[in-house]
Amino acid sequence: MGKEVNGVSRSRFEMFTNSDEAVINKKLPKELLLRIFSFLDVVTLCRCAQVSRSWNVLALDGSNWQRIDLFDFQRDIEGRVVENISKRCGGFLRKLSLRGCLGVGDSALRTFSQNCRNIELLSLNGCTKITDSTCNSLSKFCPKLKHLDLASCTSITNLSLKALSEGCPLLEQLNISWCDQVTKDGIQALVRSCPGLKGLFLKGCTQLEDEALKHIGAHCPELVTLNLQTCSQITDEGLITICRGCHRLQSLCVSGCANITDAILHALGQNCPRLRILEIARCSQLTDVGFTTLARNCHELEKMDLEECVQITDGTLIQLSIYCPCLQVLVSVCLCLLNILHFCGIFTQCAAACFSSRLCSDLLPLALQSLSHCELITDDGIRHLGSGPCAHDRLEVIELDNCPLITDASLEHLKNCHSLDRIELYDCQQITRAGIKRLRTHLPNIKVHAYFAPVTPPPSVGGSRQRFCRCCVLL
Repeated sequence: MGKEVNGVSRSRFEMFTNSDEAVINKKLPKELLLRIFSFLDVVTLCRCAQVSRSWNVLALDGSNWQRIDLFDFQRDIEGRVVENISKRCGGFLRKLSLRGCLGVGDSALRTFSQNCRNIELLSLNGCTKITDSTCNSLSKFCPKLKHLDLASCTSITNLSLKALSEGCPLLEQLNISWCDQVTKDGIQALVRSCPGLKGLFLKGCTQLEDEALKHIGAHCPELVTLNLQTCSQITDEGLITICRGCHRLQSLCVSGCANITDAILHALGQNCPRLRILEIARCSQLTDVGFTTLARNCHELEKMDLEECVQITDGTLIQLSIYCPCLQVLVSVCLCLLNILHFCGIFTQCAAACFSSRLCSDLLPLALQSLSHCELITDDGIRHLGSGPCAHDRLEVIELDNCPLITDASLEHLKNCHSLDRIELYDCQQITRAGIKRLRTHLPNIKVHAYFAPVTPPPSVGGSRQRFCRCCVLL
């Protein structure tokens, strides 16, 4: 073999120098062609490999295959394809996504682990055939692994986490969502040996209790993102430990953890000043008192999901509007308000006025305004929202389903929102087809999704026979 250039030997260049007469191969050095190929995706590389003998050599060179995502290429691949890729890429491969590749199992991934020992990011999301054996292989051969996605790999158990803790100490992000066999023992083993964890996704790990969270709080000071959605057994006790031990926390999802109270909001406010995203839907015990502490201390809040937090009132919105505006230079000043209205069940003229105030004039585009299930919203609230300076040119989507008090007047208030592309009106009983037709005269391209429920009880026709109207119409 001759001297190597970017991983390709001189002899490999020389093997086609004289035989390939294409102009581009004469004009461009093979080193430059190799560099160009390094920017191409999997599909394009495969096509280039079929152009000529010289391009086949360059396109299939391992140095061009450092990042591979097969999700958009071919999701029904078999294990042998992964084995072939691993043999071709070898130590060059750094990132591989096999997301959704249902045909890939433990055997193929063992071969992969043996050949691609420099892998840093690996996604096996939805590869339901894999078991703890795969994690044993990764532990044995892939010490540089930093990001691993095992979401929906339901055969994964505590043994996988123990293996990873022994062989992958550099692990920074792990997704084991819906791996519902994992318990506190696996979490304990993992966090004790992987202190650099920054992202931990445990959505749907229903066996986890407060004891698991205590281990995370004690051993993961670098944690930035934590997802505990639907981990229904956890309580304030475990989450408070997280807050006290993970001061760098920026994103927390505890949606569906119905046992938590305002105590967790106080703990977040006192210990996690960098918090940006809080998803806390279906936590019905939370009140304005807790959100007041949160708003007064977490000034970097950007996004909140408060679906079915039925106890909050305008007081929460007011506190957020007072204590979060200093960050309008980084994000939408009212982004907190925008997201807090997701399914919160409360929306009054006061809240609407916040959106129509001068604070909105510097907002990023309002791609989505969701007010679904805000059952107290009225036409007057929509009037304030529709007349705001941000709504006319930036409001693109508005969701008003299950808002029983709004009428056709609300549609009149939205007719000047020229960027409005879609409106959701499911189960808004006072909206009529005539009102929708009038809206379309001003916004002819708008997509209107409406649900017209049958009259309850349905009117009788001809005595005992009942007449039902069509219950769902997509306009």
